[in-house]
Amino acid sequence: MIGMYKIAFLVCLPNWYSQYIYQMKSSITLLLFASFGFFISSCDNNIAIQPADEVPVDLDITELSGTGSFIFAEHTPLSDKPINVFYHIPANATSTTPILVVYHGSSRDGANSRNLLMDEANAFGFIVIVPEFSTRYFPGGDAFNLGNIFEDGDNPSPATLVAQEEWTFSLIDPLFDYFKSRINSNVTQYDVFGFSGGAQFAHRHLIFKPNDKINRTVAASSGWYTVVDNTIDFPYGTKLSPEETTNYASLLEKSLTIMVGSDDDDPNSAGLRHNDFADAQGLNRVARANHFYAESLKLATDIGVASNWKLQILPDVNHNYEATSSAAAVLLYK
Repeated sequence: MIGMYKIAFLVCLPNWYSQYIYQMKSSITLLLFASFGFFISSCDNNIAIQPADEVPVDLDITELSGTGSFIFAEHTPLSDKPINVFYHIPANATSTTPILVVYHGSSRDGANSRNLLMDEANAFGFIVIVPEFSTRYFPGGDAFNLGNIFEDGDNPSPATLVAQEEWTFSLIDPLFDYFKSRINSNVTQYDVFGFSGGAQFAHRHLIFKPNDKINRTVAASSGWYTVVDNTIDFPYGTKLSPEETTNYASLLEKSLTIMVGSDDDDPNSAGLRHNDFADAQGLNRVARANHFYAESLKLATDIGVASNWKLQILPDVNHNYEATSSAAAVLLYK
């Protein structure tokens, strides 16, 4: 029961108070913490201070139905980098309800990324879980967009290769196992939706952790891609990366949909990377999505296998999380 209170209060206290509580170590801390808790209303603050004990254990999934958040720090190699996790469980969820892991964009707003999918989750019957990668613990593109594979992703080398268990991607399977065990879920795989910077994370997660428990991936509105091509250096290709000699046939069998709005074609869009390597993929997100998909088809032809990778262009949609996430929910669950 104490664990339940700690989760509720940790996600609801303002940041300054959470930091203060974290520094207090005596038993008096718990008494003061509980006392103040009765006067705090329900909320979803963006806090990544210390890990909560646990999501309530041994509860039926229907008892956890609702909207909330908790702090995850159970993956030992990255336990010093706790993440906020925002979730929504429809009221009619069962132990077989599918789970969608959502990767936010550069705004790193897990609560809003969850909130904008709640109507679809209720209508189509799936659970939403959004890990939030704070800039405090996952700064810049190396730690988030590129998954912390290298200390400096733009200059990969064997000397700067990070141990796989410390890749940001390596948090997701343990988080999935942790969450589903707490809600008595029987599902064995999760689906993935990523938007913008989260779409970069999503398609690279699939490429570089191909044995993870991913069922289907939708990567929407990525700014640029890691093309499955071992003649192009990472991060624009797979050369010099841990997946340089991967089983590409097996990879192409996995379900990946590249999604982009037809109007997401501004070459001057904020945050859109431009250099010789990125621009070789095209000058805007639509062109780059088409390039990534075309290269995957070429690879499939070259090695003589069928590809399960698809491209979906959404008419009259620009760089828009709400529109693409809704389209992804329809694609996956309707």
